[in-house]
Amino acid sequence: MIILGVILLLVGWFTSISLLYYLGGLLVIIGVVLMILGAVGRPVGGRKAWF
Repeated sequence: MIILGVILLLVGWFTSISLLYYLGGLLVIIGVVLMILGAVGRPVGGRKAWF
């Protein structure tokens, strides 16, 4: 999710499409939050691990 967010962020920035820019930023933020929650051992969505 973080990688997709960074790609959308860069594409939106280079093409000046603000929707892609904001969606990419949102995906990066959500991905980082989920990564932090998973790293501290907190179950996300009722599961301890996502494969």
